[in-house]
Amino acid sequence: MSGKKSAFDEMHGKGGKMRPPYADYSNWLHAMSIDELDRRHKSADSIFRRSGITFNVYGAEGGVERLIPFDIVPRILAAAEWDKVALGVCQRVRALNAFLDDVYNDQNILRAGIIPADLVLTNEAFCPQMLGMKVPKRVYAHVAGIDVVRVDEDTFYVLEDNARTPSGVSYMLENRQAMMRLFPELFASQRVAPVNHYPELLLETLRAVAPGGVDEPKVVLMTPGQYNSAYFEHAFLAQEMGIDLVEGSDLYVDDATVYMRTTKGPRRVDVIYRRIDDDFLDPLAFNPGSMLGVPGLLAAYRLGKVTICNAVGGGVADDKSVYVYVPDFIRFYLGEEPILSNVPTWQLRKPDDLAYALAHLPELVVKEVHGSGGYGMLVGPAASKAELAEFKAKIKSSPESFIAQPTLSLSTVPTFVDKGIAPRHVDLRPYVLTGRETVVVPGGLTRVAMREGSLVVNSSQGGGTKDTWVLEDAGKEAGHARARR
Repeated sequence: MSGKKSAFDEMHGKGGKMRPPYADYSNWLHAMSIDELDRRHKSADSIFRRSGITFNVYGAEGGVERLIPFDIVPRILAAAEWDKVALGVCQRVRALNAFLDDVYNDQNILRAGIIPADLVLTNEAFCPQMLGMKVPKRVYAHVAGIDVVRVDEDTFYVLEDNARTPSGVSYMLENRQAMMRLFPELFASQRVAPVNHYPELLLETLRAVAPGGVDEPKVVLMTPGQYNSAYFEHAFLAQEMGIDLVEGSDLYVDDATVYMRTTKGPRRVDVIYRRIDDDFLDPLAFNPGSMLGVPGLLAAYRLGKVTICNAVGGGVADDKSVYVYVPDFIRFYLGEEPILSNVPTWQLRKPDDLAYALAHLPELVVKEVHGSGGYGMLVGPAASKAELAEFKAKIKSSPESFIAQPTLSLSTVPTFVDKGIAPRHVDLRPYVLTGRETVVVPGGLTRVAMREGSLVVNSSQGGGTKDTWVLEDAGKEAGHARARR
């Protein structure tokens, strides 16, 4: 599992033998000229530029707003490979929802000693305002993005859980639309499972958790505004679902009920799909300086007059030190063995783990427990001596703020780069929805490290994206129903 191990090639497999999912695509690819691939690549850039699909790449020259690099070579998974991933991420999200419901109510897992109580109750993402609150259908993470990496033919690991406001699903949908426009012949010849029903499933999920007694719930998507790095996605999803895109100033609370201001007068709001962090949701309950939230929103929420998706306080399930215990959550709440394993992880709050990490820092990946987007992390094998020394000092000053993991040899997939087709490292973020049941659309967002040798796939760090194809078995659909078990 060290970075020195050669990466698993998802197209060619062991010994360079073509793997079945890629067989038909490989024949097509070899018949294409580099010039034609380049022409279609430039067409893809034009499609995304016209759509306004950008993301913040902090620290980049020439400004922060960039097109996310899109690769025209798809990542391809066989139905059986996808089944394992789909069942595994759905199992994990069910356990995370059970954990959140428990720690804000009965706290059985803390009394059982499965996870240290201080790791939860003193966690900066734990929200005491949620204690004793019963949310609809006991669902906290209505939309979850579970980051999965592959290291060999049979082994997938969960790298990270995203249970607050996971982003990127709009790129999954736009990637598919672009590929269907650019390569219609491939979709005509291969059974690629669809993803375009995601907005319909998302809206169904949001409606399913409306407050009791509401037959036709009014659903809105709440955004921080046009200057947010994911604003394109907020507007895109609202449009695709046919719901209103609102900012905090568009909403108000009266008699513990949330209303939206409209040209025809107030309209009651029943479900808010929020893309704003907890701290900014309600200045009366959280950050008093927030201009993005709605005064009184938490009170309406606690009284069951409105549902907030994802639930307030869900960030404690994202914490990378809590991540270590998720396999135990699966056993405790579901009575099952985990389908997908965690990456082996050292908790630097533990003296022995800290000593090991400090002694092996050049071999490890070190992450902040509350970090995201590829920020606040060290990739040991790629770090300079100065960077290693600086990070070692950070760790020593606050060891509980970090975890460490081996430098995984992430799988590679063929990617169109300046020199032609070359392998690049990837991960996968399936999007899991939980309302009446837990479902996932086939595929998710494949993120690719565009620089040769890089293991950092985050868009905010210059990574790109790919369309993810799940090939359906003949006479059998690889749809979202495959993961309902």
